Amino acid sequence: MLSINNMSFYFGSRPLYDEVSLHVKPKNKIGLIGANGTGKSTLLRIISGEYKPDKGEISKSGDCTIGFLNQDLLSYESDDSILHVAMQAFEEAMALQKQIDDLLHEMEINYKDEQVEKLTKLQERFDALDGYSLQAKAEAILEGLGFSTSDLSRPLRTFSGGWRMRVMLAKMLLSKPALLMLDEPTNHLDLPSIQWIEEYLNKYEGAVIVVSHDRQFLDNVAKTIVEVTSQDLVVYSGNYSFYLEEKELRKEIQNSAFENQQSQIRQTERFIERFKAKASKSRQVQSRVKALDKIERIEEVVDETAKVHFKFNFKIQPGRNILYLKNVSKSYGDLHILKNTSATIERGDKIALIGANGKGKSTLLRILAGEEPITGERAEGHNVNMSFFAQHQLESLNLEGNLLDELKSLGSDKTETELRGVLGCFLFSNDDVFKKIKVLSGGEKSRVALAKTLISESNFLLLDEPTNHLDMQSVNILTQALDQYEGTYVVISHDRHFISKVANKIWFIENMELKEYPGTYDEFNVWMQSRTVESNVPFKKTTSTPVAPKVNTNSAPKAKPAFEIKNIQQQISLLEQKINQLEIEKRGLEEEMTSKEIFSNPTLLAEKTQQLQRIDETLTKEQNEWENLMTSIEEIQAKS
Repeated sequence: MLSINNMSFYFGSRPLYDEVSLHVKPKNKIGLIGANGTGKSTLLRIISGEYKPDKGEISKSGDCTIGFLNQDLLSYESDDSILHVAMQAFEEAMALQKQIDDLLHEMEINYKDEQVEKLTKLQERFDALDGYSLQAKAEAILEGLGFSTSDLSRPLRTFSGGWRMRVMLAKMLLSKPALLMLDEPTNHLDLPSIQWIEEYLNKYEGAVIVVSHDRQFLDNVAKTIVEVTSQDLVVYSGNYSFYLEEKELRKEIQNSAFENQQSQIRQTERFIERFKAKASKSRQVQSRVKALDKIERIEEVVDETAKVHFKFNFKIQPGRNILYLKNVSKSYGDLHILKNTSATIERGDKIALIGANGKGKSTLLRILAGEEPITGERAEGHNVNMSFFAQHQLESLNLEGNLLDELKSLGSDKTETELRGVLGCFLFSNDDVFKKIKVLSGGEKSRVALAKTLISESNFLLLDEPTNHLDMQSVNILTQALDQYEGTYVVISHDRHFISKVANKIWFIENMELKEYPGTYDEFNVWMQSRTVESNVPFKKTTSTPVAPKVNTNSAPKAKPAFEIKNIQQQISLLEQKINQLEIEKRGLEEEMTSKEIFSNPTLLAEKTQQLQRIDETLTKEQNEWENLMTSIEEIQAKS
């Protein structure tokens, strides 16, 4: 459908891509990953035709239409309703609708017989385009992305940038291009909308390329991972979890090959050094020198997984109760956010506040910070030192100062060496610490603001969407930092993997009340899957008294059969990928063993035979596991 062949692209004299190739087939679901600045968004712009490659070519079939959702669409404004903007995807049908409406209006004023035939033809074409159901389709997609029915008639310009992006996403989905390209779509979606778009993309009939730093989103959507690294495109035939396993395996193989080659190089160099002065060995020495010059060097494996070790210093330890709310209500005019809500935060709580946008999560965080007027009572505990991180606080950074000065401005006891170490943990190394804040990207400013928050010596943190605009390596750093943090925090995030790693309690707002699940996100998710409107499954509502001990998850409701089957199917999918890879390795080894070089060498043949036996054993084990999982699905279906 679309092929990139030996393509190179330069920014100035720096190669962003160097003779890369990629083939996109119909129905491919590709996750495009890589560190910030490696060129993921640029690749999408090259494919869309916005940028031209410096070398190579991009070819596509005649029926390959492309839809590209990118960050530039955030600035799009219109006085039309969001329903009308979304329905612009049906360009021909909308034009026919206008012709039909104009013709009907004309017939009311000045009726002519020939107009009937024209109207009939227009209506037949409109019907062939399924025009009478297009509005219902548009409404369904907009509501799936989080808009209420009453929102559909509101002008686009009245919505914030994130909500406008959802409208443009709806328009893109409705147009159904053969290749759909999405650049960080989850940045502008809440959890329910992310889950909705996952289901939609899994059923999408066209090909999809998505850039995302959301690991679970990539696991649930992508069937192929393409990593942008070292000016190259490296393909992995599986989802993100498969990519992590496969990359580790490839690194081990490369590292082993690198060490073997280095050993050979050292031996050759020792031979050259030892015998270069002997005339009798001159021919052998020259031969080895030439061989050394021609050798294709294997690159050393670079560990890209940043490990961080923060030393958090609290000048004061807080009391047992950090903060409590009692009978708190909050409204904006007729819009009610909270009503008579109570909550207690205790020392050591790691709380994730989750849910759909518009439910009041950020408002609640500002209430906890004391930045919102309320009715009811808010009180901090003894010796609480609070720090609040939100995206708007990036504006408070001193644009003319450098990174090191920004951290020094906190007045902490940390030395310059320690501060440089902290910045190094957030991927600012060497002379990067002297960069002006004003030249940093949005993601880099977020990292600086997060570093300031984490070294502020606060014992209570409030974090509003800290993972937005961070790449996976930066999210990994933040996860490790919070894992080492011994204080208390409340964090808002739509990144499910991040939440599952950092939270020991889950808060959510329901019917204008704050409610709490006293367990991890994975436990909460299982409980939510099994929960129905009619069920009386108990959950803990927050009160002004200390929270109850964590529930025994063994007694928690079991997941629905459909949920169990979905989990097993994901395991089966991963197994099938492993089995396929093993079968490829087996065929390659069997073919290799037929060569004269190996067949005539008993030692080498015995070694390859043992290797083949190990593959056969592993293959049998994986196939047995596959059969067991398939049997499990049949048993669940039989019971349900």
